[in-house]
Amino acid sequence: MTASIDIAGERVVVVGLGASGRAAARFCAERGAQVVANDSRTEVDGLEPLVAAGVELSLGGHDPAIFQSANRIVVSPGVPPLAVVDEAAARGVPVWSEVELASRFLRGTLVAITGTNGKSTVTSLVAAMGEAAGLPAFAGANLGEPLVHAVGTAAGDRGLVVAELSSFQLERVDALRPKVAAVLNVSEDHLDRYDSYAGYVAAKGRIFAAQRAEDHAVVPADDEVCLGLARAGAGAVHGFGPGGEVRIEGDDLVDTESGLRVPVAELALTGGPNRLNACAAALIARLAGIPRAAIEGALRSFGGLGHRMELVGEVDGVAYFDDSKATNVGAAVAALRGFMGRRRVVLIAGGRDKGGSYAPLADALREVGRGAVLLGEAAERIRAGLGDAAPLRAAESMEDAVRVARELAQPGDAVLLAPACSSFDMFRSYAERGDVFQAAVRSLDSAEVNP
Repeated sequence: MTASIDIAGERVVVVGLGASGRAAARFCAERGAQVVANDSRTEVDGLEPLVAAGVELSLGGHDPAIFQSANRIVVSPGVPPLAVVDEAAARGVPVWSEVELASRFLRGTLVAITGTNGKSTVTSLVAAMGEAAGLPAFAGANLGEPLVHAVGTAAGDRGLVVAELSSFQLERVDALRPKVAAVLNVSEDHLDRYDSYAGYVAAKGRIFAAQRAEDHAVVPADDEVCLGLARAGAGAVHGFGPGGEVRIEGDDLVDTESGLRVPVAELALTGGPNRLNACAAALIARLAGIPRAAIEGALRSFGGLGHRMELVGEVDGVAYFDDSKATNVGAAVAALRGFMGRRRVVLIAGGRDKGGSYAPLADALREVGRGAVLLGEAAERIRAGLGDAAPLRAAESMEDAVRVARELAQPGDAVLLAPACSSFDMFRSYAERGDVFQAAVRSLDSAEVNP
């Protein structure tokens, strides 16, 4: 449990007024802090509740004067590095993320999960395991619901709080101490924010920094990078996947410690990457004190989240899959390789580039690709990275991409939206991108789609 604080009377500056920033500002004001809410934008939606709570607004830039008298600064994850914040930190002013702030007020069992891919699925599955055990459970943070919203709830006071954490959120943690912390995997991502891959990896590793000997660190058993991050902390290290405590043996998911054994065919989560996600969740849940029966029940019933390898339907013998959440190359590669030996794939990829190499995507396309349709800002960079890995076509919109993919695909193939990029060139979010893809598939003649 993280040490609690009293912020009454403090002058707290909250930088960045997205959902987590607004939640943090109101949270601090309700606890007696003098709050200044700051954003570079001149117009921000949803500020009326902050004004009603007595929060001072400072919009249109980052005025150095508001930071001079700050006792504490809370920085939202989408805010890039700022000189005024770094200067305040150099003077000894605590600079936290919203999740660090929330952790100081939580009394329940805190589980924290990060990784380049799979973290939303694992976070939601662990929370479902807690609910199956009869625990009040909260799943949030990077998943959508600000973590401060768990404070004062039954989950936050005596139940299970499962926090999905991004590298951005972990940059500004200090004493965040999960009972169970997990790094599911690391691959190149967000190199538009970090100077190097090493910097990105180091941010992920901060999830273990404040753990103690009685806490637990969970990582892939065969991943030396993740193992190194876990071993740098003080928590007991546990592995999942090949060689780990929870792994796939033959046709079964097995926990070698608890005796749990579930046939892979009976897992509600489907797809190759989700086998590892299920192993990770089962291990995390057991270490969090969730009984075996509840873990098994959730493994058999939890079918996953939207826009993550979601089968939209079939058209003329071609299956269409929405994996819009595959916002980096590693996730897109995993999605493609999940079809090995089963289907050839027409890939739809593109969006806003995040700075990594597309060479692994080319390798995967050579293995399973029928072709690829490229769109968005990154299309030409992806084209250069893919080379002759598969026939490549261009599209102007998602609707156009679906039509072109249909032309390339043959009966028995799959059309897969796995963009390997963020959505923000053409869409508000990966979810909107997936919704547009699904609507385009449903508009095709002869479409037989899931309800």
